[in-house]
Amino acid sequence: MTTPHTSPHLMRATCPEDLLAFVPVAIGFAPADSVVMLTVEGSRPFHARIDLPDDEDDVDEVVEALLRPARQHGIARVVFVVYDDDTAVADETAWSLHVAFTEAGIEVFEVLRVHDDRYFAVLPGRAPAAYRGVPFEARHHPFAAHAVFGGRVTHDSREALAATLASDEVAASRVASALGSCPALLPHQIRPLVTEHAGDRSATPPEVVAGLALSMRDGSLRDEAWRWLTHATAPSYVDFWTEVVRRSPAALVPGPASVLAFTAWLAGEGALAWCAVDRAREVEPEHSLAGLVADMLMSATSPDEWDLLAGPSLGVA
Repeated sequence: MTTPHTSPHLMRATCPEDLLAFVPVAIGFAPADSVVMLTVEGSRPFHARIDLPDDEDDVDEVVEALLRPARQHGIARVVFVVYDDDTAVADETAWSLHVAFTEAGIEVFEVLRVHDDRYFAVLPGRAPAAYRGVPFEARHHPFAAHAVFGGRVTHDSREALAATLASDEVAASRVASALGSCPALLPHQIRPLVTEHAGDRSATPPEVVAGLALSMRDGSLRDEAWRWLTHATAPSYVDFWTEVVRRSPAALVPGPASVLAFTAWLAGEGALAWCAVDRAREVEPEHSLAGLVADMLMSATSPDEWDLLAGPSLGVA
């Protein structure tokens, strides 16, 4: 499940077309075979995406995965968008979400089905044309332009987003060649090194990437790379850790990928955080930091909570 929490700009939706244009901006990519939940009112609003199940028997698991964090964060009103071809699973999922959330006392403001660049109403009382399918175009909607001007990148698919973390094999081979002459860093060296090179627009030298990648295998050293971050500062380090992940030899990817996952979560980029968790788990399925970030994403934990917990004693992992 993808659970982004922050949006750099306020966008006010007044019609189904607005909602559908907002979805890819909110989650970072254009979804497919997915259920997206937009929370409208609550103590800690968030947005979430989860894969649509392959079988009707698995619909209840999807419903529970979305209902649990909605209850936890006191959500009062939601919108659901189901992306799929015209299948029985999509219909069952859409209606089951409406029933379960309504029974839980959470108002379902709207449920839409989307396929073939058309949206279809699910709830009763809508215009007759909405049940036959209404064409829409999200790519050229003002929300999309607003996001671009605000510096927010929206990818064509989750696969396209995940590809931004794929290995740069040439760069990784250079880092691998530098490993023999690069011992692991000392704890007090890591934060200054990360801060220096994250703020430098030039490519980080292979020996620096090698030293960091080696150091991230040690949990206590890895903590030195992320425990001092805040919700406000984390966005400045996302590109740096993305570069380190792409340039790390495959065996050393879990450490940098898990630090990127935490950094992206803290920056409010839930979809990227999940992709980084996946990269770490490809090599080390039980990686501890990757597991921690996955738990926070599944529970829709807000990055604001990190600042509240770590603020009084920032620097204590």
